[in-house]
Amino acid sequence: MSRIVHVTGARPNFPKAAPVLAALRGRAEQVLVHTGQHYDDRLSRVFFDELDLPEPDLNLGAGSGSHAQQTAAVMIGLEQVFTERRPDLVVVYGDINSTLAAALVAAKLQIPVAHVEAGLRSFDLSMPEEVNRRVTDQLSDLLLVTSADAVGHLAREGVPAGRIHFVGNPMIDTLLRHLDRFDPAAARAEFGLPESYLVATLHRPANVDEPEAAGELVSVLHKAAERMPLVIPLHPRGRAGLQKAGLDSSSGVRLLDPLPYTGFLGLVRGAAAVLTDSGGVQEETSVLGVPCLTMRPNTERPVTITHGTNRLVGVDGVLTALDEVLAEPARPRPAPPEQRPPLWDGAAGPRIAQVILDWLAAR
Repeated sequence: MSRIVHVTGARPNFPKAAPVLAALRGRAEQVLVHTGQHYDDRLSRVFFDELDLPEPDLNLGAGSGSHAQQTAAVMIGLEQVFTERRPDLVVVYGDINSTLAAALVAAKLQIPVAHVEAGLRSFDLSMPEEVNRRVTDQLSDLLLVTSADAVGHLAREGVPAGRIHFVGNPMIDTLLRHLDRFDPAAARAEFGLPESYLVATLHRPANVDEPEAAGELVSVLHKAAERMPLVIPLHPRGRAGLQKAGLDSSSGVRLLDPLPYTGFLGLVRGAAAVLTDSGGVQEETSVLGVPCLTMRPNTERPVTITHGTNRLVGVDGVLTALDEVLAEPARPRPAPPEQRPPLWDGAAGPRIAQVILDWLAAR
């Protein structure tokens, strides 16, 4: 059988990789590498337990650091892994530093790369993820895309059509598989919440790194909490800056540590609305049918606006949009299949597996 190395490294990767690993089980020799980019158990270990992911064959323990330090540490570790294992294909996920590092090392060693979630573009090069996405796509042999707009982006960048495959979104496979475990009543009971509440997630550098931006964001969140209790499972990145700006000084704001996958999505499923700067949350709320207000000037996932519940409002527009959302009739939850983006149907993992196996067989 062909040997495939899957490279994961951070919380967003794990729900994307789980359906692909499952669909390839018994059909290829698989090696799962965890780079350790997210090393906190709340952002890593718990996902392997909840998503039935196999134990990583290797954990590189790269840890944190600047973008250059982290990427370099992952590259050094992966060079040894790829040299020793000599895979027929390296599969990378998403747009984190580990994704870029794996693509660079594989390209240098002339090992083919498949990129799951290829072609997404925010057209904002101030975002590290946008740099990672663009470079990874240029180095990849198989570009496995989640939405039709991604196909267009890759075509305009000169990627041959034969390398592009519209397969759907494997993260939604994971969400739909575990949907019955997302229990809003349990979340309300665990955290002492009323029937109606808001959820926010925050971690983008543009929102949390600069004191002035963090202060503006905190002011908006405090005003949102005056409308309805606001729960924030706070990512370690940016926690200090947001707390210094006074995030926890409002009685309406409840800060939580990062939550397990099912606990977090149970909380989200019951929310009146979600305020976020996360790409993945835009996708999850679209399928769950929960109104989502994205606090960014752009999104690499416009399909969540055209086919989902997402609104791109920036920080300045959050309160006006929130008032509009709270005045609207409730939506069906989860969103009916016909209201979801195309191919977000729970079968992306098997489609990805078949594309990979056909490609390997043709070689």
